[in-house]
Order: sequence, then C-alpha cells, then structure tokens
Amino acid sequence: MSENKFYDQSAKDVIKLLSSDKDQGLTAAAAADLLAKYGHNALNEAKRTTLLQKFINQFKDFMIAILAVAAVVAALTGEVVDAIFILLVVVLNAIFGVFQESKAEDAIEALKQMSTPNANVLRDGKVLSVPATDLVVGDIVLLEAGDIIPADLRLIDVSSLKIEEAALTGESVAVEKSAGVLRAKNPGLGDRHNMAFMNTNATYGRATGIVVATGMQTEVGHIANMLEQTEETATPLQMNLKQLGKTLTYLILVISLIVFVIGMLKGAENFINMLLTAISIAVAAIPEGLPAIVTITLALGTGRLAKKNALMRRLAAVETLGSTQIIGSDKTGTLTQNKMTVEKYVVDNQVYDAERSIEGDATAERLAVVMALNNDTKRTEEGLIGDPTETALITFNEKQNQDLDSLFDRMGRVAEIPFDSERKLMTTVNNHHGKYLITVKGAPDELLRRTSQIEIKGKIQPLTEENRQQLLEINHELAQQALRVLAFAFQNSDEVPGKMTSKLVEQNLVFAGFVAMIDPERPEVAQAVKEARQAGIRPIMITGDHRDTAAAIAIRLGILTKEQGPQAVITGAELDKISDEDFNDRVTQYSVYARVAPEHKVRIVHAWQKRDKIVAMTGDGVNDAPALKTADIGVAMGITGTEVSKGASDMVLADDNFATIVNAVKEGRTVFANIQKALQYLLSSNLAEVMTLFVMTIMGWNLFVPVMILWINLVTDTFPAIALGLEPTEPGIMQRPPRGKSSSFLSDGVGPAIVWQGIIQSLTVLSVYALAVAFPDHPGSQMLIHRDALTMSFMTLGLMQLVNAFNVKSVYQSILRVGPFKNKYFNGAILISLLSMAIVVLVPGLNGIFHVSDLNLHQWSIVLAASFSIIVVVEIVKLCQRKFFKKI
Repeated sequence: MSENKFYDQSAKDVIKLLSSDKDQGLTAAAAADLLAKYGHNALNEAKRTTLLQKFINQFKDFMIAILAVAAVVAALTGEVVDAIFILLVVVLNAIFGVFQESKAEDAIEALKQMSTPNANVLRDGKVLSVPATDLVVGDIVLLEAGDIIPADLRLIDVSSLKIEEAALTGESVAVEKSAGVLRAKNPGLGDRHNMAFMNTNATYGRATGIVVATGMQTEVGHIANMLEQTEETATPLQMNLKQLGKTLTYLILVISLIVFVIGMLKGAENFINMLLTAISIAVAAIPEGLPAIVTITLALGTGRLAKKNALMRRLAAVETLGSTQIIGSDKTGTLTQNKMTVEKYVVDNQVYDAERSIEGDATAERLAVVMALNNDTKRTEEGLIGDPTETALITFNEKQNQDLDSLFDRMGRVAEIPFDSERKLMTTVNNHHGKYLITVKGAPDELLRRTSQIEIKGKIQPLTEENRQQLLEINHELAQQALRVLAFAFQNSDEVPGKMTSKLVEQNLVFAGFVAMIDPERPEVAQAVKEARQAGIRPIMITGDHRDTAAAIAIRLGILTKEQGPQAVITGAELDKISDEDFNDRVTQYSVYARVAPEHKVRIVHAWQKRDKIVAMTGDGVNDAPALKTADIGVAMGITGTEVSKGASDMVLADDNFATIVNAVKEGRTVFANIQKALQYLLSSNLAEVMTLFVMTIMGWNLFVPVMILWINLVTDTFPAIALGLEPTEPGIMQRPPRGKSSSFLSDGVGPAIVWQGIIQSLTVLSVYALAVAFPDHPGSQMLIHRDALTMSFMTLGLMQLVNAFNVKSVYQSILRVGPFKNKYFNGAILISLLSMAIVVLVPGLNGIFHVSDLNLHQWSIVLAASFSIIVVVEIVKLCQRKFFKKI
C-alpha cells in the first residue's frame, strides 16, 4: 500500500505527482515501462508446499512419531497384527491432515480470482479496454455503474457515483463519492469519499479516476499481505492432544523401563521375554487408537454439522466451537440481511410501519408514486438491479401491490437532475395527464429547506414553522433508531422546465413524506444471541458501519442493553488512540466496534486472546479474512461471503444463518465430551493394565505374555472407544459455561476418574489372581494353578474394561439416568468385543496361542462377578460425589 495518502491532495496535484495527464492519460510507452518496472496489477502467488511435504509434516507430532517407532518395534518383535494397526492409524491421521491444510493458500488464491478481467483506460488520448492486470500507477480509468474497481483510484471527476464497499469496509449502504480534498486526519476506509478501492463495486453513476496503487500495494493487497503473515492458531484440541501425548509417552516409557529392570533383577523372565513384556506394556499403554478415535469423532461431528448447514474446513475446529467464549460477529450480512428495507414511512406528520397498507390513504399513495418515479432501479430476470436504497423503495411499492408497470407507462420520465453529494437531492420530471409531475428526493434537512407546502390528508396547505419543526423532530427520532431517512417532495407543472437547474426546479416544493430504511437484522439472530449468552458465550459486534447504526442494531439483537449506552461502543478512530496495553485492559468494556478497518479486527481478536479467551470471528467480506484466520475459529458466510473469507475460515455457514453457529457450538461441546469419554475409557483401562503388570512384577507372580496384553489392547481399545464418540448429546450441555483455554481433556473430574477407576480395576484383577492361587481348582499342580489364575485375571481385566465403558458415559451421573443402551453402535461394539475376549478361552484351538486354560463354571462365576463389580463401585462413588459435591 502506497505511503502517499492521496485523499488529502487535490486531484490536479495527484495527476502531476504521478506524471499523468487528465485528458490524454499515459502514453503506451510509459505504461509499458511502468509495467516492466513494477509488475502486473495482481496479488502475489501464495507459497505452496508439495503434497509430499505436507504428508511428512504430519509426522512432526510427538505422539504420532512415537507410535510410528512403536509400530516398527512391534513388527521386529513379531507382533505383526499390532504393528499393522498402529501404522494404519498413523497413515490415516497423516492423510486427514494433508486434506485439511492450506487455508492461507486458498484465501490468497481467492483474492487473485477476484481481479476484474478488463478496465476502460485512457492512453494516448484514446479509451481502451485493457486487462486489469496491465494497469499501472498513473493510468486514467473510466468507471460506470456495474464496474468492479480494477485498482485503487483517486477520483478526478465524479457524476453521482456510488460504490458498494461492504466486502472491504463492512458498511451496508453504498458510499457516495466525490472528487474534493479530504481534510480529516487519518479517515477510515469508509470515509475516504474521494477514493475508490480495488474489487469494490460501482452501483450508480460514473466517474474518472487515476490509479494510485496496484497489486499488493492496494488495500486488498494489504489484506492479502496480512493473510500471508498471520500465523495459524492451534486449536485447544490440538494443544491438548500434543501435551497429553508427550506426558503419556514419557510416563509409559519410564514405567516400561522400571518393569523391565525389576523383572530382570527378580529373575521373573529371561532377557528376551522380559524385553518383549516391557515393549508390550509400552504399546498397550500408549493409547494408539486415540488419534483415530479423535479423527473419527470429529469427522462424524462434521457430517452432522453439514446436515445443519455448517460446513467444517478443519476437523479440529468442530471441538473448538464447543469451547468458544467470544463470538466477534460482523454486522452486515451476518447479523443483518445485507439488504436495505423500508421499515417506516411518515405522512400527515405521523409515523407508520411499512406493513401498514397505503390503500385509501391519499397522502401515502402520493408518497408511493413519488418514490417509484424518482428511482433508477432496473428490473431484470435476475431481480432488481440498482442502488440498494432505490431497490428498497421499489420493493416497498411491490409489497403494497402497486401496479408499477402501468405507472411507468403512464408517467414516463422526460427530464432529470441526477443526484450529487453536494446538494444531496435527485429530481425527475414525469408526464402527468398532459402536464408534468416534478418529483424530488434527498436528505431531509436539505429538502425541507426547499419546501413551502405540505400534503396532509390529501390536501395541500402551507408548511408552517410548527410543521417543519415537527418533521425535523421525527427525522431525529428515526435517525436515533439507526434508520436511514429519505425525504420526498413534488410539484405540479404545466411544462417541462426550460433549464433543469436546482435553483429553478428544486424550489417551492410540496412535502410528501419520509421513508425510513435499515439493513434489518436477521429474524433468527436475536434468539441465537440469547442462547449464546445462556451458554456463557459473549457476542460482540465488529462492523465498518457507523456508531449509531451499529449500536441500534446491537440493542435490537440483545448484544447491547439500553443501559450500557455509548460507553460500550468504540470506533476504529478511537481505538487508534489507545495503546495495546490499555486496550487489553479495557477490552471487556466494549461490545460494539464501529467504523473499523481490517487491522482493528485482528487487534480486537488478539486482545481477547491475550485474556486467554477462545475467540470465534464471523464475517463475509474481504476485510474479515485476516481476523477470521487469526481467531481460534473463523466462521464465514456461505451465500453472501466472498471466496476470500471462506478460504481464511475454519467453518462456512451454508445458510448464512447466525443461529447455525449455536447448533455448531452444541455439536462442538458434544464432540469434546465424547472424546473425553473415549479418553477416560482408554486411559483408565491402560492404567489398569500397567498397574497390574507392575504389581505382578514386584510380587514375582507369573506375568501376562505379550500376546495377552496386545489382544486385550486390540479388542477392548478399538470399537468401544470409537462407539463412545457416537454418544448422543447429554442434557443441559448448553447450560454449562465454556471450558476455556485452561481446561483440558482431564478437566471436569475426568482426570481423577481415570485414576481411581484404573486403580479399582487393577486391584480387582490382582485380587482374582490371588484368590485363584489361594483357593485353586487343581490343588496338586502349581503349573495349572498359576495358569488358571493367569487366565482368570486375564479375562477379568478384559471384561471389566468393557463393563466400565458403560460407566464413562457420564463422569457424575448414574448410567441409569444417561441411558446405558441408547447408543446402538456402542451396544454392537461391546458385544463384538465381549465375544472376541470369550473365544480365546472357549475355542480350544486358541488356548495354546494365548497361553490360557479352560475355565469351569465356578471360575467363570468369579470372573463375571469381579468384572461387573466395577459398576457397583462406580455407582456408589458417583452417588457420593453428587451428594457431597453437588455434581449433576
């Protein structure tokens, strides 16, 4: 972006500074030299990595790397099945990672695709149509309604030009442009009325401008540069998994080493068998299925969200939604409909809702005729085309069942004075029963100065000072409600004025009425805001629109209360005067940010993140892209959103419905809760295995052989854990406060539950072993006694883990309350795992492979009683927790 501001210099000075000519433009030779020197008017190519590089990068995760090593070791020690399973998990995780990357690359590419293909430019005194990429600084560009601005321009000549800049500034109303010098110090983008910015749209009028910036030097280029420099924010899920993986891996490796050393010192096994046992403990204890379970749970959550019109671009972002504490929402097109709508009209000095029928009301019918005739909207097969304000007036007439085609046929336009930003009026002259009707619309204060009469109840009478003051008061009240007010007047004439000048035509008018418009809020948003607040989430509005408009919409939506008032609203200009330190301290005071630039949005997100808040940012425009990428989760609009905002986002709302975010938050919380359940199940089971083997080693008892450990690990860890990821949403999940960054998978009682449930399982298994040795069914043979004891403890360990899977459906609630059999996938997974454990003992041919013996009815009854005892113990503990710690 050029250091020269241009808006504070005259057009003549800018042309001279850039060595151009208003009437001739640049010469072809000069343009070619500048193009060769500074390059094309295009955005930089995004730096892209190859698929192979992306794939290799996936293995930088510590836990994944350890799992890959464990797979190799398992394969070298003969445990091929386990090695294949681990490798499959690792490779699938890497493939998913590759497909979920490169948001910044997509965003920059989308910015490039927005470039306009051609532009009308003046060179060597001739108007040429050239590729927009060939424009250079100093080119004189001709603009008309419907054009996409091809580069950043300083406007030279302006004729009623209006530019829709919502995608860049967030302002919903098209901006009226002028060529005069701006005297304001550092005005925001939306207030630079003598500038036109690349990739915005001319909706009305025409103009000539000189190119002052191209490519990466434009305002859009500045945003692209911000996107390139913005770092990806790791999601809470990714940070939790990374930290958990490191902690578990180190701990398990240490325990395995201790077991190996103690076993060797006690002479429990020979070196090779003890090494295999230690490796088996490590492989069994590391929850190698966790990455796959997390990926599958997130993918299933993503599928459910897609059916609810929320499309996830990153799997991990599903969980992030559940921990969101702040939602920073763009106003235009997100909270509002991005469509100007007539909300009220004023006739006979009375304010009426737009839904009120005008039929039979002579004054209101006159107002409708004036607003329809004083209008440049075009009707096409695609709909109404024109300035959003004018299309809103036509839409109002259509809703009032006015026959506009007949009106335009009868009262065709014969002359006009186009709108301009200095006098703030537009006038048309239309046929009217052999005579002429002059219609005028414009700013209320300007139009009232030129009116001398008023129509009340269908009768024209003098406009008294009392009437005038009453109308000005009504205008003020409507403006305070963030309504954009247009005034309308008319005059009957026997002939077309000889000179169409403001001085001759726009005088002694008859006041017809006011029309008050607004970009209305989406009907479902207020309820969504209310639900978000109930869920402990704070919504804030971040917009390029004016302070009063933003505040009024925020109050209507419940983001602001009337009591909070102006102190909860801050503008971009005011924000510039506050240091980062002060703003970080004061950020909680503000719920509405008005007239902000892209830099401000990023700064706001950073301020909340510095307070350890998880921030979601919604938006639809190019200006939102850097903040969408900076936020913990970026949410783009699918219908009105630009490809740039979608490319920078984590989630796209297919229906542009703010309420969809609330559903997504609910799904995100469910996903995290289900991952917690799977983790609690896996880690409590693995802890039981490790503790059991550790104590057996210390006691000098016979140890589970590696195939036993790996079989339990394979059978009990896989399907039940995945099925827990499919658990339905727990009641009241949206009445809980967000977890926040300080929480982890082990929060909310999950960590303690893993420990005490793992200990209970281990003590139970060890007790079964001791009981089988103390009261054997084969008293004469020590070998058979210990083989039976090992078989019984092996089966108890496997079955108890599967039974405990029912307990982890809720940390505190009874399994009877959460419904133990509601999840059909879970029921099937448990059944398959139970059969897989049982066949090892029941099928004679497998006994030798797994080093187990046949069990009689008495032994089976001990195994089953011990396995199901975990339910009784856990239910008693949960009851005490609910009673004494008020956990529900």
